[in-house]
Amino acid sequence: MTSLWANVFKSRQEAQDPVSALLKRIPVFDSLNARDLVRIEKILHEREYRPEERIFLQGDPGLGMYIIIEGNVEIVTEPGHHLLTVLHEGEFFGELALLDESPRTATAIAQSPCRLLCLVQSDLYDLIDRNPKLGVKILVQLARTIGERLKKTNEYVYELKKELKGPPFHE
Repeated sequence: MTSLWANVFKSRQEAQDPVSALLKRIPVFDSLNARDLVRIEKILHEREYRPEERIFLQGDPGLGMYIIIEGNVEIVTEPGHHLLTVLHEGEFFGELALLDESPRTATAIAQSPCRLLCLVQSDLYDLIDRNPKLGVKILVQLARTIGERLKKTNEYVYELKKELKGPPFHE
């Protein structure tokens, strides 16, 4: 009998578990406790996109980071619409926009019906003002995440240069 009523009387926290679980899979948020995750959830914006709908265009100012709840997103470079990668549920993109508003370096397009969460830079900055300790945790993890992606990009460029038999890559 308990299991029958368990779904009827779910607590607010249990109802948010899918988002919390998703956030815990994102390196920027994986070190946060449950209370901090609830604070993050409150400033996230959810949006749905149709297949082929552009999420943002290369050259647009960066306003925030996106997390894929459902669907697939392709990241392409312009001109020429060159596919860089396809991202899936639980993956994220655009995190550099949390640090500055420099132009987007690629275009993001919904490949299928998508539900995304967006963390907007201004909302993150407001959170940092209200809760500096939490803000520092997020910024440190953000720096680590961007650093890891930069290392992988450097390794990729190095391997490409080796394949092309060009001069060695210098940092």
